Amino acid sequence: MFKKIIVFFLLPYTVYSQNSIGIPDIINYPKQVYSGGLQNWDATQDKNGVMYFANNEGLLSFDGRYWKIYPLSNRTIVRSVQIAADNRIYVGGQDEIGYFTPVANGKLSYFSLVDMLPKKDRSFGDVWDIVALNKEVFFRSPNKIFRLSNNKIVAYNPPQEWAYIGIHDGKLYAHDFSSGLMLFKNDNWNIVPTTEPFFNDPITAIIYKNKDSAVITTLKNGLYYLTQTGVSKFNTANNLLFKTERVYAATAIDEEKFAIASSNSGVYIVDFNGNIVQRFSKTEGLQNQNVLSVYKDNQQNLWLGLDNGIDLINYNSAIKQVIPLQQDGSGYTALIYNNKLFMGTSGGLFSVALQNQPDLSYSIGQFSKVSNAAGQTWRLAEVNNHLLLGHHDGAFIVKDNIASPIAGQVGYWNFVPLSTTFPTRYMISGTYKGISLFEYTANKFVHRQDLPQFSESSRFVVMDEHDNIWVSQPYHGVYRIFKNANGQYQTAFYNDKKGLPLPLGNYVYKVKNDILAATEKGIFIYNAGKDMFEPATFYQKLLGDISVRYLKEDTEGNIWFIHNKSLGIIDISKEKPNVFFIPELTNNLLSGFEFIYPVNKENIFLGAERGFIHINYPKYKKNMPVLQSQIRLVRIMDKTDSLLFGGYFNDVNEQQLQKDIPEIKHHWKTVRFEFTTPLFGNTSGVEYSFRLRGFDDTWSEYSNKTEKEYTNLPAGKFVFEVKSKNNFGHESPIAAYHLTVLPPWYLTLWAKFIYALILLSALYVLYRWLKKKFRLQKARFEEEQKKLRYIHELEINKTEGEMVALRNEKLEAEINHKNSELASSAMHLVKKGELLTKVKTELTHVMKVMDNSQAVSEVKKVLRSLTDDDNMDKEWENFTKHFDKVHSDFVVSLKEKHPTITGNEVKLCAYLRMNLSTKEIAQLMNISVRGVEISRYRLRKKLQLPSEINLFDYLINIQGK
Repeated sequence: MFKKIIVFFLLPYTVYSQNSIGIPDIINYPKQVYSGGLQNWDATQDKNGVMYFANNEGLLSFDGRYWKIYPLSNRTIVRSVQIAADNRIYVGGQDEIGYFTPVANGKLSYFSLVDMLPKKDRSFGDVWDIVALNKEVFFRSPNKIFRLSNNKIVAYNPPQEWAYIGIHDGKLYAHDFSSGLMLFKNDNWNIVPTTEPFFNDPITAIIYKNKDSAVITTLKNGLYYLTQTGVSKFNTANNLLFKTERVYAATAIDEEKFAIASSNSGVYIVDFNGNIVQRFSKTEGLQNQNVLSVYKDNQQNLWLGLDNGIDLINYNSAIKQVIPLQQDGSGYTALIYNNKLFMGTSGGLFSVALQNQPDLSYSIGQFSKVSNAAGQTWRLAEVNNHLLLGHHDGAFIVKDNIASPIAGQVGYWNFVPLSTTFPTRYMISGTYKGISLFEYTANKFVHRQDLPQFSESSRFVVMDEHDNIWVSQPYHGVYRIFKNANGQYQTAFYNDKKGLPLPLGNYVYKVKNDILAATEKGIFIYNAGKDMFEPATFYQKLLGDISVRYLKEDTEGNIWFIHNKSLGIIDISKEKPNVFFIPELTNNLLSGFEFIYPVNKENIFLGAERGFIHINYPKYKKNMPVLQSQIRLVRIMDKTDSLLFGGYFNDVNEQQLQKDIPEIKHHWKTVRFEFTTPLFGNTSGVEYSFRLRGFDDTWSEYSNKTEKEYTNLPAGKFVFEVKSKNNFGHESPIAAYHLTVLPPWYLTLWAKFIYALILLSALYVLYRWLKKKFRLQKARFEEEQKKLRYIHELEINKTEGEMVALRNEKLEAEINHKNSELASSAMHLVKKGELLTKVKTELTHVMKVMDNSQAVSEVKKVLRSLTDDDNMDKEWENFTKHFDKVHSDFVVSLKEKHPTITGNEVKLCAYLRMNLSTKEIAQLMNISVRGVEISRYRLRKKLQLPSEINLFDYLINIQGK
């Protein structure tokens, strides 16, 4: 009997002590992260990917980057949450039901439905379940089930106490302690038949299996089946365990599995045959093992609402952790041998039997230690069907989970067969101090010798097709060990003088039968013809000259590499090779001792800082979710801040497109945008680029930054745009937020209108002032011009006067000169007259004394010639012409003015005008001085000149026409 009791208690532990070897990442969100209450009772997700949790302090939302808490109006605990067909987020608290929906600024706001209840039904306790069916919403508390339909609420009282409400195959079920499971049909609750006595134990979930059946979980009585015929017991080997555990919640994962949340042991993943597939507890990384709720999101992740915190299990992730016995040792080597997975860490060697699974991470088993292999392991190898272990303490052969030494020298890095034949006769091993040669004889490996004259630490050793042994010592160089014609080993050394870019930091690998050197400046290939390394064209085109430290070819021909601390892959699955990085593993790999073991495309093992990482590469590529960038918050800030946009343009399940464009005043100095892509788990591969059209139209560089602030934006219309990109280069559609920054009051249209009026008024006043000023200036100018003209006229007059004076002086000089000439001419005439007179007198005397009559006759002729008046008249006429030219037609004018004047009087006037003296006039006129005076007197009388007028002045003033 005692043995049976022991078996009874040990049975649950033997059943679930084993787990899958691969555990997905578990991300912990303690209350300090989400800033809410401890407990999380329920969860749901909208169609845009945002998660919602029923938290002790209100409705909690999470978009993959930002957490927000929304309390209820009565500040009670939120026990349940559900999104209904009307796109409202319905919640239930203590004596409280209602819904959250976005208001005008996009923030979720709470609206209570309690006022719709009759007063007698308003005390109903905690609402533990909310179910949305078609266009109706049902709220379940122990005392009431409320049915919200067409904005009316109907209450249903329990036979004893409502313990559960849920949906299966489009039908609504509820559980009552006295009546059992009940089906809602025709507005009534009808009992579902059963022979199982579980009525006093609450149902916690109904999990859809197929159209005809479902699995029912109960709090303390295990699992049941729900079929069309009723409820029956689910007979499974683990039912005893599920009875022992308190099952708080459950949810379907896929067509084969469902998750059970327990109060004591975390979460179980169970298939529909009742077998436990996986278990997640504190050992696997949960914050605590009391799981109040479990929810599967649209990425197949499992969200756990804990008694203290929230945990996320990346259940569908293609990346898993494999940690032998949950030890903290780093992973250095792994190998599958005889259907067992052996893994070597810094703490020893471990093994586990594998199940027939395409994805080995789902294989269930318990790692065990390999005896005699504790401590630092380096490399596992299968040679001649023997499992060899390179260890810090030597070389070992592993058999029956026991490691036996085959060489005692300290520090064996690796094992490399010298031929491809089976069985190979010789094998080399890189050691801390060179290369060891082993011979396979009598079904065992025997150490023969160490290669002479070579003592470099040989962690990187490969063989080429010409049987050359290539060794790289990153801190010394690259070596080629070969046999000469005499069969002796010789060593060739390769550094920067042999084509490598640098003398150090070079790692040698064999990929696609090529000897490659991974360097700080890219990948180089060995050219046997030149006996040198040169840049590898294929890799240079894909990777450029980035630093590469590790290379490994998988079974599909893809090439995995390590750049700095990031894992990349050259994927050749398509016509054109592509390079991808797996950012989820950045800084998680074992740096400096990288290890990649590609079993096949579904199973890639990598050495990690803790244990190993398993990648299902096809699943990793397939699981890339569609990116959907969202702007989650817009806040404006000055001395205080104000919420401009709370994350919702429309209802929660609708496409979030902006309808109204907000206008913000200019005094808000800073605008802050927060954005994200609702992805959960490790989102390190998602990067964002953004811009603010109207301010800076250039897209920013991609980064993991999820917020952006703009300060002192000018007035205008702006559009903030953001897009996201994953590590495969896929971009999301652009999410946009439009806003308008209003100008300050002094730049508004009214202000500008007033400014225009003021400006026009000022221009008018200025115009009037300028006009007046112009008139004054014009008057002053005209006055000045008048003065200037007067002065100018004076100057002109003065100049003209001076010119006239000069002309007069000139004319006077000319007149004087002419007068002088006339006077000279007149005097010449006088002299001539005197001479003629004297000649005549002399001739007369001569004639008187002459006796010759003929001579007398001739003298008389001469005398007649001398006395001829015509010549004298001609002389006078010539004199008159010259005189008139000098004295402006004086003679003509004088005759016109005084027609009765005689010729002698004209001569007298001319001589007087020439200002000749009386004596000169007497000589010219051949009269006496007295005769001249008498002639002057007679002339005055004829000219009728009064006595006060000077005759000379009168004659001077006579001008020609």
